[in-house]
Amino acid sequence: MIKTTIADAINEQISKEMFSANLYLSMSAYFQSVNLAGFANWMRIQVQEETFHSMRFFDYLLARGGSPKISALAAPESKWDSPLAAFQAAYKHEQSITESINKLTDLAIKESDHATNILLQWFITEQVEEEETVNEIVEKIKLIGDFTAGIIMLDNELKTRVFTPPVIKA
Repeated sequence: MIKTTIADAINEQISKEMFSANLYLSMSAYFQSVNLAGFANWMRIQVQEETFHSMRFFDYLLARGGSPKISALAAPESKWDSPLAAFQAAYKHEQSITESINKLTDLAIKESDHATNILLQWFITEQVEEEETVNEIVEKIKLIGDFTAGIIMLDNELKTRVFTPPVIKA
């Protein structure tokens, strides 16, 4: 049976991951509204990733005898001043998720919950990838600057992203 302190913290993380999915869905709508279908696609794939993360925590809680708690979510922002501003907001958000995962890992270590610590190692590695990927796009947009053709080229690149669920070893 999972400790209540850990279960409560995981439930909070589930809510954060679901908020992430909503934020990226909102960003997808923004990009679609400014005719950047590739950027919108990239964000839709991000929605799938965040939902996958949430469900991974959800299933883990059930496997450990915990009870997932579904909570209300705050509405995410819906407008940004530019593609750069949207991706900078995404990068800042990913940094906050990394901080949350790190705190959850600290709690698992403090509570000597080795199973949760092992689960969280996957998320730690995932967050390094998440931050790196989003920051790479931020830096590309900065390099492009006001060069409209560059944004169109990046939009075409982002259009190719697909969701491939990670293979998780038990």
